[in-house]
Amino acid sequence: MAMARLTPNGVAAALAGDTNLKPVLQIVELRGVQVNGAGVTRGERFRAVVSDGTAASSALFAAQLSDHARSGALRRGSIVQLSEYVINEVGPRRIIVILNLEVLVSECEIIGNPTALSETGSPIPNPTRVEQFNGATQYGLMAGNSSNTTTKPSDNVPLFQNSMAGNSSNFATRPSDKVPVFQPTVQPSYRPAPNYKNHGAIMKNEAPARIIPISALNPYQGRWAIKARVTAKGDIRRYHNAKGDGKVFSFDLLDSDGGEIRVTCFNALLDRFYEVVEVGKVYVVSRGNLRPAQKNYNHLNNEWEILLENGSTVDLCPDEDSSIPTQRFDFRPINEIEDAQNNAILDIIGVVTSVNPCTTIQRKNGMETQKRTMNLKDMSGRSVEVTMWGDFCNREGSQLQGMVERGIFPVLAVKAGKVSDFSGKSVGTISSTQLFINPDSAEAHSLRQWFDSGGRDASTQSISRDITPGASRNEIRKTVAQIKDEGLGMGDKPDWITVKATVIFFKNESFFYTACPNMIGDRQCNKKVTKSTTGNWTCDKCDREFEECDYRYLLQFQIQDHSGTAWVTAFQEAGQELLGCSATELNALKEREDPRFADTMLNCLFQEYLLRLKVKEESYGDERKVKNTAVKVEKVDPSGESKFLLDLISKSSALH
Repeated sequence: MAMARLTPNGVAAALAGDTNLKPVLQIVELRGVQVNGAGVTRGERFRAVVSDGTAASSALFAAQLSDHARSGALRRGSIVQLSEYVINEVGPRRIIVILNLEVLVSECEIIGNPTALSETGSPIPNPTRVEQFNGATQYGLMAGNSSNTTTKPSDNVPLFQNSMAGNSSNFATRPSDKVPVFQPTVQPSYRPAPNYKNHGAIMKNEAPARIIPISALNPYQGRWAIKARVTAKGDIRRYHNAKGDGKVFSFDLLDSDGGEIRVTCFNALLDRFYEVVEVGKVYVVSRGNLRPAQKNYNHLNNEWEILLENGSTVDLCPDEDSSIPTQRFDFRPINEIEDAQNNAILDIIGVVTSVNPCTTIQRKNGMETQKRTMNLKDMSGRSVEVTMWGDFCNREGSQLQGMVERGIFPVLAVKAGKVSDFSGKSVGTISSTQLFINPDSAEAHSLRQWFDSGGRDASTQSISRDITPGASRNEIRKTVAQIKDEGLGMGDKPDWITVKATVIFFKNESFFYTACPNMIGDRQCNKKVTKSTTGNWTCDKCDREFEECDYRYLLQFQIQDHSGTAWVTAFQEAGQELLGCSATELNALKEREDPRFADTMLNCLFQEYLLRLKVKEESYGDERKVKNTAVKVEKVDPSGESKFLLDLISKSSALH
């Protein structure tokens, strides 16, 4: 067994704030406690009483040491050397928070007759004596519910009185006439460091904050600092509650040990730090308030998050720290997403095999948003549909679509995608999602090599859809005649169908409307504006005038298939998909009487399209009429359409 010697006055030294000392102490009590926050159990932590053979004090183990205690590497009687620790003040008390240690002796009998120190570091006067029962010495280390066991008093070993809160925990040692002697690891007697001698509470304000790992953060700490790289920065969100209007943003940090944590700023703190924080830069963050992570919004693997306060600092590190990675991924193979829970947040990586055009949909709150879907495949033999929402559609979505159309199939890493189980499993973007095109990682290089050496042609099964090949998700094919014959759109909710038809006529005299250009948050108003007597454009909703307006499609055209004809209305995105240019550009051609205006219209006539239609009955004065609105327009792909028709033939043959 290894030999060690407890550091004389080691407990007093630690409590006085000399964190440069690395004392050798003995664990004389150890127990696990559940840490709770916001009504949710956050995990198990371990509290202890540590002794230098003469004095004892309460201690708390950091999260990263919990496995040591659970595995039995740390136990009652263990002799350890504290290599890293901080002193926290909780009210009038001081607690040793142990960040790192080395186990010198795994287990031995309790050394000496240690007495608990008061908060100031002096022995508690007239400590209660320990009780003996059946020849075993019992130490009452934790205040709480008392034991009803009848005991016989003893006058030779003092009790650690009120050293920490909780239920009492009695433990026994075998009586021994001899205390084990340990060969010394030479430790000097403690002498208070000059900078902290007799400073008392002032120590909390004057001691410089020490940089610690993110994983070591806990709410019992006083002053702390972390050094980490910003891996993600959220947009400014505005809110309204009983206290009034407000704004908030968050950013994510990653340190050299792989620890991650989210930092949140409200209102005045947002104004102070939003422009300071940049993705990819390294900062030292200190003096924040640690609170339980809101897991509904925070996907990081940390039970805490930081709320910045007036005294908080976020200082840029001028020298790049190469020990801190730029990003941390925890990739899941696509085949594992099949078993993932709905709304789970995870990282995936795959090769983009197809990207669909961008469409506009209307949310329940009446606001419009953009949507774009694509497909990823990996070496697991599965593919998955990824849905991009909002700005992702025009940013990364447009770039990915252009690459695929040129025959370049990029590798895409999705960090913090949200799993949906609607019609199979799919992954969608949320506000904290990040997309990385052709990232420089081992997983990306491996996928690239696999795809280029045969993976491109490897058969895969989609986990996102159970439909016919070449068809869109949840596609219901109908003919023009079936819209009327089956009474589509007459119910409480609209019907969504796909029609393969030819465009035969445009109403080109009024194909757009003048729209409000005002931005409300991150959305454009888009309500109709009218020209006032001043020559400006007036929006009744925004109650403002603008020198310029926006032009948006309000396109009406007629379609025909083998069963009949129907009128269809297309708004902005569907109009652009059909005509290949914006309403502003087309209107400019018309005003200049440019022949390209007529050419643009004529080029679309007598072409066959797949039109995704929203069919809904609407009121026009006293008349009710079914309206067909195009939300997506695609030219018919002969290959995909052939697969669709062959599959219909196969199904029809199987029925007969």
